[in-house]
Amino acid sequence: MDFSSISIILLGSTFGLILRIFIQNNFKKSVGFDIQNTSIVNFFSSFILGNLVGLNFINNEILVLFYVGFLGCFSTFSSFIYQLFVLFKKRKFLRLFFHYIEVIFFSFLFFYLGYFLIELF
Repeated sequence: MDFSSISIILLGSTFGLILRIFIQNNFKKSVGFDIQNTSIVNFFSSFILGNLVGLNFINNEILVLFYVGFLGCFSTFSSFIYQLFVLFKKRKFLRLFFHYIEVIFFSFLFFYLGYFLIELF
C-alpha cells in the first residue's frame, strides 16, 4: 500500500468518523420503540453503500476513499456487537433478538433502497 492510498483512507475515515459522531450525538428516534443512534448510523451507512454499489465505480481511489475510508469509519458494526453483548449480559434476550433483527433487516432494506434508487436513474 502506497502513501497515496493511505492518505485517501485517512481522508475518508476522518469524514466518516465526524459524521458518525454527529449523528450519534444529535439524533434519536422513537417509532413505538427507541431506535438506537448506532442503528441510525448503520441504516444510513447501508443506504450509502447501496448507492455506491449501484454506481459501480471502477476507479480504485474512489473505492478506497468511500468503501474502506468513509464507510469503514462511519459504520458501527463493533458498536452493534457491543450493544448485543450488553443486552446478553443483562439477560434481556428478547430485546437482544429484536435489536439484532432490526439492524440486519433494516440495514439490508436501506442498502437495497440505495441500490434501487441509483439503478432507477
